[in-house]
Amino acid sequence: MARPVDPRLWRHARSARTYLALSVGLSLTTTLCIVVAALALARVLAGVITDPARRDIGSWTTELVVFAAAVLIRVTATWWQSRLAHRAGAEVVAELETAVLTAGAHLPPRELESRRTELAVVIGNGLSGLRAYLAGYLPALLLSTLVPPIVLAVIAVHDWISGVIILVTLPLIPSFMILIGLLTQGRANETLAATTRLSDQLLDLFAGMPTLRALGRETAGTTAELDQTAAGQPARTMQHRVRELGDSLHKRTMSALRMAFLSSMVLEMLATLCVALVAVSIGLRLVFGDMGLYAGVLALILAPEVYLPLRAVGERFHAAQDGMAAAEKAFAVLDPNTAPTPPRQVPATAPQADPQRPEPVVSTDREFHGRIEIRDLTVAARDGAAPDNLSAILRPGAVTVLTGPNGSGKSTALQAILGLITPDAGAVTVDGTPVPALAPEQWWSHVAWLPQRPVLVPGTLRDNLELLGPPADDTQLDEACRATGFDTVLAELPAGWKTMVGASGTGLSLGQRQRLALTRTLAADRRILLLDEPTAHLDSEAEDRVLAALVARAHAGSTVVIVGHRPSILAIADHMVPVQATASGGEEPHSGVRRVAPPVSATVGPRPAATTKDAAGRELSLIPRAAAKSTGTDSTVERRVTSERRSDTEVGVR
Repeated sequence: MARPVDPRLWRHARSARTYLALSVGLSLTTTLCIVVAALALARVLAGVITDPARRDIGSWTTELVVFAAAVLIRVTATWWQSRLAHRAGAEVVAELETAVLTAGAHLPPRELESRRTELAVVIGNGLSGLRAYLAGYLPALLLSTLVPPIVLAVIAVHDWISGVIILVTLPLIPSFMILIGLLTQGRANETLAATTRLSDQLLDLFAGMPTLRALGRETAGTTAELDQTAAGQPARTMQHRVRELGDSLHKRTMSALRMAFLSSMVLEMLATLCVALVAVSIGLRLVFGDMGLYAGVLALILAPEVYLPLRAVGERFHAAQDGMAAAEKAFAVLDPNTAPTPPRQVPATAPQADPQRPEPVVSTDREFHGRIEIRDLTVAARDGAAPDNLSAILRPGAVTVLTGPNGSGKSTALQAILGLITPDAGAVTVDGTPVPALAPEQWWSHVAWLPQRPVLVPGTLRDNLELLGPPADDTQLDEACRATGFDTVLAELPAGWKTMVGASGTGLSLGQRQRLALTRTLAADRRILLLDEPTAHLDSEAEDRVLAALVARAHAGSTVVIVGHRPSILAIADHMVPVQATASGGEEPHSGVRRVAPPVSATVGPRPAATTKDAAGRELSLIPRAAAKSTGTDSTVERRVTSERRSDTEVGVR
């Protein structure tokens, strides 16, 4: 919020607009009260001295009543403005925190992961500094806009010499404020960055504390690190690292406080000298009889009021800096188009997406078949593209496995299908409609997504189960529980589905969390299943049951897409799509092999036979359909499937 009054604040916080309008009115009222009170007081003081016959209170009843009323109205307006400021500060902070939280939930997964700690600091306590901005800085800023010109005009009408002195010296205070602002530029951002680093380090430390304690690393380091500590060199243990970050934050905070006190002292001294110049001028002219007593008293009373709002702005500027810096971070999330973003490298051979042609959002309230086509999908990564030029057709009624080395972009491809990220090239269509053209909420209502780290929220197991919506019926839920083995987990829990879990499933083991997430995915009434390493943390028996359930869902007409490279997952694949990444130099990471189309037999050839049972106890074959001919299956079906796979292979490795 580099500008004193940032329009983005009024745009994103409705209560701030109401408060601004009321503050302008109250500031104008305060200004008028200052002038009226000064006129009445100067009239009384000058009259008492120059007119001995009117030295009783009764002679000045009207002026004294006007003076008392003006003072009372000014005090009331100031109190009301302070009360409104504190209330508006709480409301504005709450509105911005809600808006940032909502906007953060819609960030692409990669950006959200990189800005996780920053958002936590901003939402946690970073925006609390806006209370000081709204309660102290903004009222002083409004008064500094209204009071000096009006009061200066009144002084100039009665004493033009004092008006000229004030007019010449008044710009000195804003000039010094600008110099102080240049001197302290970036200090608030540095303090916020130090707070973010400390919070990030502490979050990582607390998350890994069990592991650190198990390894004896919570307070000590390696032998080499201990030797460095004994030799007086900086230690790199976790304990000392956190201490270093805390000391850094302490030093930056104290530096900002020192600068605030010094700048306030400079402004106070400057304002005092300016008022002293006016007072000396008035005194000399009164001694030599060059001006009237009423004009002199009035100018002397009003002169400090001209400088007071500017001094208040300078004093309260530093108190609002932390909130203004945090607001900048918040606006970067709320207005991503205005934030500078570094250019991303995309291979020159990849067809570029056209950002100037936004697709119209269309409704998905129609018959939904679930045929997904990926055409030349390319997403820029840190050092290249992952995936690079990926093409595939994901058909309903089949199990499609995305396979490839780590970092090749398999999970990114799922996020592109969901519309969570915008590809740098290529497109993803659903039944012929580009994903960006689909209404997100309606599109996601057809998809059950199981990421590598499933989302589990604090609450009951039932709350986590129904994140994708309540199951269609109890029978479907029971089948899903039997397929994942979560029924045995429930049997061991006295509260059953009412068992409470913490954030990220605290209270459950990794395997139990995975089973719960799989149960949620299988129990959801969705036509498309996207699963990223679904059998992680499962034993072989549970893995077989889960894969059998996925095959059964595919046989029922669902589109099942799995990311994985385990042999058991590859064994159930109807179609396999190799996913490749390309480094910025045009080379493929993880291997030096040139990317060529594999033979059909390498992709869809027969694999060892395997059988398992689904949730209902029926025996299912895990033999790939491409091997159906060798096992006596109908040759017509085999030829059709093989033909489809050959087509997919040609597309998938284009």
